[in-house]
Amino acid sequence: MPESWRTKLTRWQFNLFPAYRGTGGRVTYISDDWSEVRLTIPLSWRTRNYVGSIYGGSLYGAVDPIYMLMLMKRLGPGYVVWDKAANIRFRRPGRERLYATCVVPPELVDGIRDELTRVPKLDRGFTIEIVDHAGVVHAVVDKTIHVSRPAVRPMETGS
Repeated sequence: MPESWRTKLTRWQFNLFPAYRGTGGRVTYISDDWSEVRLTIPLSWRTRNYVGSIYGGSLYGAVDPIYMLMLMKRLGPGYVVWDKAANIRFRRPGRERLYATCVVPPELVDGIRDELTRVPKLDRGFTIEIVDHAGVVHAVVDKTIHVSRPAVRPMETGS
């Protein structure tokens, strides 16, 4: 699915946002419906660590907010979405530009909506492989995202 003018603008804003810009990562694609986001982490003076590979904090920071934002966009304003936990496993040093693709298929979104009609909250796990141009895995990030419906509060009456 191609990018829309709206997701292109969002991608541009995302990459200029200081907190994300500081990771060294760059969002390179956001599908029109937010079902797929691609990003890259270059080896540069900003991301290079003492031993000449990409700093682990840059790898994690580049992928950290992605699934939370994707679910917020896909589910809409009637849901509360939070990052709950994360884990990163380093497989090999990143000595070249690395890439990651995050996907939230429609079946997952429908399943979350359906399950939240029966339970007040749930957690979903996502795995992100950070790879080089040949597809060799350099790091694996596991994210746990919490999703709930906001509690309905009774109307307050003034006295």
